Amino acid sequence: MTDETIKPFDLARIRPTRLDERPSKVDLSLRAKPHTKGASLSEFLVSLPDVLAAGDFRKIVMEIVEARENSRQFVWAMGAHSIKCGLSPVICDLIRRGIITAVALNGAGMIHDFELAFMGRTSEDVGPQLDNGEFGMAKDTADFLNGAAKDAAGAGAGLGLTAGKKFLDAKLPHAEMSILATCADVGIPATVHVSIGTDIIHMHPSASGAEIGESSYTDFRLFTSVVCDLSGGVYFNIGSTVLLPEVFLKAFAIAMNTGANPSEFTTVNLDFIQHYRPTVNVVRRPTASGRGRGYAITGHFEILIPLFAAAIIEQLG
Repeated sequence: MTDETIKPFDLARIRPTRLDERPSKVDLSLRAKPHTKGASLSEFLVSLPDVLAAGDFRKIVMEIVEARENSRQFVWAMGAHSIKCGLSPVICDLIRRGIITAVALNGAGMIHDFELAFMGRTSEDVGPQLDNGEFGMAKDTADFLNGAAKDAAGAGAGLGLTAGKKFLDAKLPHAEMSILATCADVGIPATVHVSIGTDIIHMHPSASGAEIGESSYTDFRLFTSVVCDLSGGVYFNIGSTVLLPEVFLKAFAIAMNTGANPSEFTTVNLDFIQHYRPTVNVVRRPTASGRGRGYAITGHFEILIPLFAAAIIEQLG
């Protein structure tokens, strides 16, 4: 075959259809509405287009509202980044309002939560601190939190609430900004899930692997009880890309194995990059076979978390 044998296609051969007979995925009912100066937050939320992430945002908010109106769980599992973004006051407010019913943190979350409560500052500059040999060497943080692990293990209690109660008992200057202290004060489950060797407090002589492991393992079992009660509720994973999605999957497996069989729940992964484990372990696998609904919302915590909080509060009245 040569180039001379190939002719331009004759478009007269196509079979045209009528536009009014063609299925369409978008219509004017989904459209956004321009903002009016002075409009309320509720009016702004209604003005969002009912498509893609905006549509999912509205659905998630209403599912949280429905869950709380029916006294079902709204579980808030998060890495440390949200705390470093200055969002603790927003999260503590949701806890005090009775909207968040359980909190799960990783070890770094507990550390930043303590340091903010202790001195109103956190998050060292790793590069320079590493160069001068001082990264992670804050004795105050290590002694206090390793002491919490010791107390928890000795009492057969979990690390999260033990730490929160110690923040309150010690009257830390900014305890009202502490997520763990707020959970302890309100009386909801707060669990800390530690991976040994990943946190700065593990580098200190006050650390005991046995005490940290035992108290965090108690928290895993407490967290599992929360997951067993997830039917009709909502589970948020915020910024944890490996640890908490894996913990959630194992707790969910226990729930399925022991007959709790959670159903009609919603899972949400909120992050500024969508990663494999939270997408699979939080959004997809637990909601398979029609047991629930899973959403992935991508964006910056410092914008999305206050927006979610405000929308939920507005809808709950």
